[in-house]
Order: sequence, then C-alpha cells, then structure tokens
Amino acid sequence: MDSWVNSAEILGSDLPLELSGTGNRRALLMDALREAVRSGRLAPGTRLPPYRSLAADLGLARNTVADAYAELVAEGWLAARQGSGTRVAERAAPVTPVHRPRQPERVARPVHDLVQGQPDPSVFPRTAWLASARRALAAAPDDAFGPGDPHGRPELRRALAGYLARVRGVRATPDRIVLCSGAAHGLRLLAEVVGGPWAAEEYGLPFHRELLASHGVGTRPLGVDADGARVDGLTRRDRAVLLTPAHQFPTGGPLHPARRAAVVDWARATGGLVVEDDYDGEFRYDRQPVGAVQGLDPEHVVLVGSVSKSLSPALRIGWMVLPQRLVAPVVAAKGEREQFSSATEQLTLADFVESGAYDRQVRRMRQRHRRRRDQLVAALERRAPHVRVTGIAAGLHAVVELPPGSERSVVRAAAWQGLAVEGLGDYLHPGAEDASRGPGGSRGSRDSRGPHGPGGPRGAHAGGAGAVPAADASLVPHRDGLVVGYATPAESAYPGALDALCRSLPPAAPPAATPAPAPPPPPAAP
Repeated sequence: MDSWVNSAEILGSDLPLELSGTGNRRALLMDALREAVRSGRLAPGTRLPPYRSLAADLGLARNTVADAYAELVAEGWLAARQGSGTRVAERAAPVTPVHRPRQPERVARPVHDLVQGQPDPSVFPRTAWLASARRALAAAPDDAFGPGDPHGRPELRRALAGYLARVRGVRATPDRIVLCSGAAHGLRLLAEVVGGPWAAEEYGLPFHRELLASHGVGTRPLGVDADGARVDGLTRRDRAVLLTPAHQFPTGGPLHPARRAAVVDWARATGGLVVEDDYDGEFRYDRQPVGAVQGLDPEHVVLVGSVSKSLSPALRIGWMVLPQRLVAPVVAAKGEREQFSSATEQLTLADFVESGAYDRQVRRMRQRHRRRRDQLVAALERRAPHVRVTGIAAGLHAVVELPPGSERSVVRAAAWQGLAVEGLGDYLHPGAEDASRGPGGSRGSRDSRGPHGPGGPRGAHAGGAGAVPAADASLVPHRDGLVVGYATPAESAYPGALDALCRSLPPAAPPAATPAPAPPPPPAAP
C-alpha cells in the first residue's frame, strides 16, 4: 500500500482527521478515529459525518468507511442508533487523582478603598462620551481607519494644544504634541531617547522609578520641603529631572516660583531636561491654579499629562508636549505606526474637548472632590483632632500625618478594619531612606524633622534598584503618614471608608504629667 495523508472537516468544525503511513486503509481510519476520541478532539456524543460523506472527503471507498464505523461500534468507541446516525459513545470519565499544588491563602479583598490614584469609575460621563463618539465617527476621515500615525490623530493634538494653552498656560503647537497611552508610556519613550541619570523628587511613585530603571535610567532623590523639590541639588551630571511642580506627589504643595525659575535656568545652563508630570493639574480648591513650568521655556521642559485622573485610566490616552528637537526622536522610538491608543478614542476625546464636555466634566469632578476632601477633614477634626492633614489645597488625595514610628502599625490596623490605604513611606525614594540613616546605619528620631523641615547635610550614596548617588538627599529622617485617596470610593461607600480610617488611627498621646509643687520651706528658727 502507498503512504498517504488526508483529512476531513467533521460536522463543520476544522478538526483534521489524519490518516498517514502504509497499510490497510480501514485500519488507518480506525486508528485515527480512536486517537481522536482518546485525545478528546471528538467528545462523547459528537455526531460523525455519514459514512458516504466521510468516504468522499477522504477519497476512500464507502464500504471501507462503513466497515470501520461498524467495527468501532462493536469495540465500544462509537454508538449507532437508527435515525440519529453514528456518534461517539457516551462514557464515564475515569476517576484519576489530581495533584494540585498548594495554593497560598487568599488575602481578603478590602471592604473599603482609600488608595490614591484613580477617580470613582461610576462617575465616568457615559452619555456625553457616547455623544462625542457618534459625532467623531460620523465626521472621521477615511484615513482614521487605516494604520495610525505615531504622532497621534491631528484632531486631538489640535484640541489639546488649545486646551492646554487656555487652562495650563502651555506654549505649544500641535506639531510638538505626541500622543501616548499614558504618563508611564511617555516616561518610557523619554528614558529611551534622553538616557540617564535622572534626578527625581524624594517622594514620588515607585512605579515611575522602577520603570526608568528597567530602561537603564537610574534616579537619585531631590529633597522635598514646604516649597517643593529642592532643585538647588541638581548637577551637570543629571540628564533630566522628574518633577510634579503643580502639586508635589504625594506630599502636596506647588513648586515655589523661585525654584520654578531656578530649574529652568539649570536646564538652560546644562542642556538638561525638565520632565513635568502634570498628573492632576486641573484640580485646585483653595488656591489659584498654577500654570505649567513648560510655559517658562518650551525648549527645555516636557509636559506629560493624561486623562487618567480627569476621566478614566481605562481610556489609555496621554500626551507629551515636547521641545522641537525631541519630537522626531520620540516619534521614532514610538515606532512607524500607532500601536498603543485607539484612533476612534482619540477622535472621541478631541470632540469631547472641543465641544466643552471636558471642561464641564472637570468642573463637576472638582466640586465632587472638594466635597470629599471637606468630609475627610471634618471627620478627622471630629474623631481624631490630634492628627494633622496636609496637601489638601489641590489634587485627589491628602496626607494624614502620624506620630513618629507609627506608620506601619497604622497601615496594619487599617487592614484589620478592611481598609486599603498606603503609608507615606511607600513613596519614599530608597536613596533618601538610606541617606536618612546615621553614621552607624541606624535611623534617628523622625520627630527631629517637621513636616517640611529644612534640608540637612548631603548624603553619600543612594540605595535600591535603579538608584544613583543621592548627593542632595537629606540626612534628617522622614516623617510618618498615610496617603489617603478620597476620590476612589463610590458615593455610598465613602462614609464607611472614613469611619474605618478614623478607627485605624492611634489615640492621642496622654498629656505630660504636671510636676508636683515643691513643698514650702520650713519656718525660720526664732
């Protein structure tokens, strides 16, 4: 017999039935059917094609297929019933012991969530967004549905140029704006183009530092005080500095005007780059809006923004306003085609901005967040008047200051209350933490530094992955606190989250004992 391979489509599904090798064709067919049943490709109860059809598909004689079916029925592999054709026989699955690896104990999901980082997803403006999507799709040019331009859709770049100039004081034309999938994506591209090392505020998102480190860019910490980042610690060795000048994250407060000018002067003198993370620039409550540093010098500052705080992180739309010299390298690093952000969502956001719906949503959220903040402050004043709340003039979170040495225990107490909340120490640069240790390697008393105390002597080195020498990190230890995100919970869940927070806080310290009055002197001798 010759060697041959053929296949058939069984019941309309692409299940190949391979007959290969030499020998009796009926035997080859039976072996193939047994293997299909044994492997589970033909499940119990599956109806097989009529033998005439299968014979035609496989190029076999009809009697060959009919005989194979009959023998497999006799063996118990198949079952034939008048009027219902031939099917795979129903059989009980064998009972075999299953050895499963031991799973770690599941951690109970928190009941309450005060972790910073995102707005309440239930307030996404679905109706207005849908209206913008309909208008945008109806007016979209044909090229919007082809391979995307890595610059991003021109409609959105034009809309953002106008919006950022009006609201944030940004000086930009659409050709300087490159769209990305969020601030993290923007940092990845800048790390690839600019290289390192970078300086970064001693308090900031660990994720951003780890992201830069994964691209070979080490960071060293700049001290932070009441006036924001201490930019006088920048050196010529720094290729860039990552700042949150509108609202320092997470400690709160804007970068002082003198320091804004100083960091631009540093960039001009050294050729360095200021990377301005404008993560919540629209949300101001008790002070006037602070314009972007980018407006001082568009050729030395990159403004990075997104809609993660104002609309939703699910949209995955961000932007970089770049110096002209960086546009081409960043676009080249991004790739030949847009592969990160949906063109239809870019078009929808462009309409959302130009129609005024974005401004209305920001005003609505600003009022909501301010009300949430006021509820937080009132609850703490009523139930924990001994704690201090800072960083509340803007943004979506506040810092609840804690007694020295109590941060970890309070975070654990919050977990017992079913509350997810983060400690301020979670955001401290590892280099700043190392620099806060004394000559013997032990940490001093945290209360030796106030909430925004002045900087002390310079540290010698910085620790942690991706860290570089911390030439400007303060040797004075850092404070304890909680970073409380008041924007995340749903309206109905917020009071319960505040209650859990208050129950987690340590009680007020007992007042110091008043010394007993000295006894009166004995009477004078007569």
